[in-house]
Amino acid sequence: MPTSESMQLDCAGTSLDLSQPQVMGILNVTPDSFSDGGCFAGHDAALSHARAMVEEGAAIIDVGGESTRPGAAPVSVQQELDRVIPVIEAVRAEHPVVISVDTSKPAVMRAAVAAGAGFINDVRALREPGALEAAAASAVPVCLMHMQGEPRSMQQQPQYQDVVAEVRAFLLDRAAACHAVGIPRERIVLDPGFGFGKTVAHNLQLLKHLPILVETGHAVLAGLSRKSLIGSVLGLPVEQRLQPSVALAVLAVWQGARIVRVHDVAATVQAVRMCAAVRQAE
Repeated sequence: MPTSESMQLDCAGTSLDLSQPQVMGILNVTPDSFSDGGCFAGHDAALSHARAMVEEGAAIIDVGGESTRPGAAPVSVQQELDRVIPVIEAVRAEHPVVISVDTSKPAVMRAAVAAGAGFINDVRALREPGALEAAAASAVPVCLMHMQGEPRSMQQQPQYQDVVAEVRAFLLDRAAACHAVGIPRERIVLDPGFGFGKTVAHNLQLLKHLPILVETGHAVLAGLSRKSLIGSVLGLPVEQRLQPSVALAVLAVWQGARIVRVHDVAATVQAVRMCAAVRQAE
């Protein structure tokens, strides 16, 4: 379980209570994300969806302007800024919810925090030039995710000797890099990166052994919603993955994850609250 110091995350003045598992709602303002690409690319649609997720119980809204699905093409800094900053500003004006920016670009991190974001979610674990420094200067929590390779090629025969040990070592190394630039331990969240350069077997092993990552003392985020893992195991298309996505979120919380990143907020909130109640029973 996380240490007592990490139970409250200060997200630019908004407190996130991690003594209970929290749900992060996904808001992709992109035309090409794997599950909902194009659905919320328009400003009004994005704001309406954010509003709905807050009402359904999301504690965090994760705003992303660049798809990281396998084969995704990169976008420019300006394109990403144009997509995410107006949405962050609008959500901040309406809701006290924690807003996360899903980006690897230092310029986008800085602008997003200035616009009202209180959390940085980086699939590249702050490895882009200047990202560590931008995150440190932001004074908001950061989520470091493991990814083998790059989005365009990450699912081309990923290989590990010991996926659990290697993911843990990578994330602890990135946490140490954060410490070196002044990001304190209590502002660091770890994400094993389900589906990012992993086979079905790798993903299943990581979830089964998630407590090994939880035992580092860092809060752990798990993103399994609608992932291809479900399609591979159950043969279901993206639009039919609600129930298994909720099941995986519950399993992640049972294994110690403090944040689950999901598309389907209402069902997941109810499920993880029940899971937490059982875990915390005397």
